[in-house]
Amino acid sequence: MTRRTTPQPTRETLTRQRVLHAAVELADAGGLETLSMRKLGEAVGVEAMSLYNHVANKEDLLDGMVDLVFGEVDLPTPGDDWRQAMRQRAISMRLALSRHRWAIGLMESRSTPGPATLRHHDAVLGCLRHGGFSLTLTAHTVSVLDSYIYGFALQEKTLPFDTPQETAELAESIMSGFGDGEYPHLTEIATAHVMRPGYTYGDEFEFGLDLILDGLRQAAG
Repeated sequence: MTRRTTPQPTRETLTRQRVLHAAVELADAGGLETLSMRKLGEAVGVEAMSLYNHVANKEDLLDGMVDLVFGEVDLPTPGDDWRQAMRQRAISMRLALSRHRWAIGLMESRSTPGPATLRHHDAVLGCLRHGGFSLTLTAHTVSVLDSYIYGFALQEKTLPFDTPQETAELAESIMSGFGDGEYPHLTEIATAHVMRPGYTYGDEFEFGLDLILDGLRQAAG
């Protein structure tokens, strides 16, 4: 009588991409401070030492994680209008950073950028140069746009509220400590702007972005 054996489940092959995606998921859930090689190994089902077959060290891991985030950002394609392309890229970058808040402050800090990072920057520069920007104005444009995008993302990350309800509740709490007629301008902007139904701080992003793009259009002539 032939003994019937139960097929064993096939373990998914461990690859660098699988390690990086797992690291991003862990950082998304708990921040970079909770990411360790031990926890990452547990997430992909291997001992921590096995990870070093795919990432050289923690810095190499961070390089790869940042490269994945850059890979999520919409990029211009040849022939795109520079203003629309830069606008879409900025909005897409902010959304990527809202999904991966741990990446704020890391996006331009890597000394060994990956292929998605390099493609990203080359496409942005190429779009501006083909749009008629001088080399100097191209450099100025990337600097001002990135400063605005990353600065806004950092401010969003550190705000003590996330939802419209939390925003309104915080505004009400702060104003409850005001004396009658004290701080009239803060009261006005809170009641007539911040506390209006559906307000979210993120709505301010595109207003500022359009101001910058309009100014760059004037600078480009």
